[in-house]
Amino acid sequence: MKIENEVVPGDPEELVSKVRERYARIATKDGSCYQTTSSCCGGAAPATVSREIGYEDSELEAAPSEADLGLGCGAPVAHLNLQPGETVLDLGSGGGLDAFLAADLVGESGKVIGVDMTPEMIRRATDAAREDGRSQVEFRQGRLEAMPVEDASVDAVTSNCVINLVPDKAQVFREIARVLRPGGRFVISDVILDVRLPEALARDLTAWAGCVAGAMQREDYLGAVRSAGLTDIEILTDIDFLAAVGDSLPEEIRVMAEASGVRPEEIAGKVRSITFRAVKP
Repeated sequence: MKIENEVVPGDPEELVSKVRERYARIATKDGSCYQTTSSCCGGAAPATVSREIGYEDSELEAAPSEADLGLGCGAPVAHLNLQPGETVLDLGSGGGLDAFLAADLVGESGKVIGVDMTPEMIRRATDAAREDGRSQVEFRQGRLEAMPVEDASVDAVTSNCVINLVPDKAQVFREIARVLRPGGRFVISDVILDVRLPEALARDLTAWAGCVAGAMQREDYLGAVRSAGLTDIEILTDIDFLAAVGDSLPEEIRVMAEASGVRPEEIAGKVRSITFRAVKP
């Protein structure tokens, strides 16, 4: 299913390459924007960003410090109601923060699988899991449009500010439906739009890699969820994303917006961070 209002700037594989390149730099702390004390987004420390988007201090203290890169736009794991022994899939697992939080909830009898397309992130998260002794956590390299996960093999799926980066979001939700067991559920935090972005911003690769331009309009995004056969959608949180990140918005996006003549009032309040749940019947 092709979503009519989904904007893909040029070659989708060019976009994928741009996103992978950006997150490789984040994983290795390479580049002027990604210093040890800063989140991927700029001046704020990762833990500060994570607290602003909903994580509790106790959660951040429980996970390995290197797992928190300040990359999210919500705190979805707390809403999954995970039980000991369950199998959880974390999509776009990055440094592993949500995977480690899920591991604490499912216990040693459970299993957590993180999937990420960036080798540097996989290495970072795998090293953190090994050093922290979390044997029930595994990280696999792969694309969300073709997850390296067996059919009907997981009880719960989570993802945090990643699906908006994928060109074919509808395919991601079809994959979620494939890997979930009947009766399984997911809780996802992601960026969506309540208005079309100005064309200059919507087609900019840097803005896409920074989680803004890749966002879909709300009705199309949730429509893709329903079209995948996932039901009982419930919005848990709905906040102004740009206001929430504030000074942590990537500097290159600010520069690009100014250069293209995009006025802040054009998108103020329209870029939303939502956390929502749904189930597989």
